[in-house]
Amino acid sequence: MSEAAKPPRVVKCPTCAKDVVWGPQNPQRPFCSERCRQIDLGAWASDVYRVEGESPLDNDADPLSH
Repeated sequence: MSEAAKPPRVVKCPTCAKDVVWGPQNPQRPFCSERCRQIDLGAWASDVYRVEGESPLDNDADPLSH
């Protein structure tokens, strides 16, 4: 099957769960719109989402200074 014959990949918008075509025709991918993209960015900025891990080092504990 050639690239042109493949059906477009469809994913769910992470913000509103609307179906979104994943491809160059959607510059907001994986989001359905600029609005959903901004909502997601705001959630990261306000610490709604967090990446698990150790606490960051304080300024006096620079591992490269030893």
